[in-house]
Amino acid sequence: MTATRAAVLVESGRPAPYAASRPLEIAELRLDPPGHGELLVRIGAAGLCHSDLSVINGSRPRPLPMALGHEAAGEVVETGPGTEFAPGDHVVLAFVPACGHCERCVAGRPALCGPGAQANGAGTLLGGGRRFRAPDGTRPHHHLGVSAFSEFTVVSSRSAVRIDPDLPFDVAALFGCAVLTGAGAALHSAAVSPGDTVAVFGLGGVGLSAVLAAKAAGASTVLAVDVVASKRDLAGRLGARPVAGGPDAVEAIRDLTSGGAEKVIDTTGVVAVLEQAYAATRPGGTTVTVGLPAPGAPLTLPALSLVAEERTLRGSYLGSCVPRRDVPRFIALYRDGALPVDALLSGRLPLDEINAGFDRLHTGEAVRQLVTFP
Repeated sequence: MTATRAAVLVESGRPAPYAASRPLEIAELRLDPPGHGELLVRIGAAGLCHSDLSVINGSRPRPLPMALGHEAAGEVVETGPGTEFAPGDHVVLAFVPACGHCERCVAGRPALCGPGAQANGAGTLLGGGRRFRAPDGTRPHHHLGVSAFSEFTVVSSRSAVRIDPDLPFDVAALFGCAVLTGAGAALHSAAVSPGDTVAVFGLGGVGLSAVLAAKAAGASTVLAVDVVASKRDLAGRLGARPVAGGPDAVEAIRDLTSGGAEKVIDTTGVVAVLEQAYAATRPGGTTVTVGLPAPGAPLTLPALSLVAEERTLRGSYLGSCVPRRDVPRFIALYRDGALPVDALLSGRLPLDEINAGFDRLHTGEAVRQLVTFP
């Protein structure tokens, strides 16, 4: 067994500030060796994301206790039988362990993998097992097949994408969620093309990745919408036109785009904001949403506009990406200077300070923070 320190969520719904309520407990755990098709990975860096926060605050129910974290990069330490990886490989971890064999995987849509979704919902690895073990014998669940807030983790090899070892872990980690989800939403789901007008609601790591990708795709105008001024300022430095979030955002976008943007991306997971994003889309345009609202939250839209204005409303999970294809592509764009995602980094923190880090994420003070390990 491998010893590891990990951030474990035992109870969801504790109130902010999290530095005081401490929903994440730093636990001394053991990891069973990797099974068939699995990898033991030493985590180099792991990002704090709103998807983690939604589990902490209870809006995304998950089986508990759970070792959290789903956006990471690290180094393979040990392999189980039946993998194409080797110790020493550097990997980015994706949060859908696509089986490669189900109907959706075969159709080129691994983000919708049936067995992967089932495993993620159950808090297990793709093969159905759990590898963490607490001192009392209980087995914490895995978060989205990754559980990255841990010095070491065991993942399915289907969650891993091999990368060049010269890419620093604190940049590589961003490609596991923020870039796949945001850049993928712009390039795949919204299919931003040269000359398009684009608006992005929500300027966290995912939203700003969408902004960068829209710019890289040749959009003529990229409007960046958020209620937090510092995030709008960052988007402005990255080449977007800032727009203040709130009740006047839709009218502002319509004024700046002569009636609405052609491609609008919502990353907030807030239903009212998604309704704004739809309203800010011009006739014939496409609205893409990547946010995760609470299960069962209703959406109200003028249904007639879907037909009479030939609108498209579509969801995007994992940016509609194929990680083993798109992670290398996006990294190549980063190396060429077209996707400067390192600008999204708000800071680095040790594992022991992770609850305070989620306070900064909750208040909008931070874009992307990384837990890094010695």
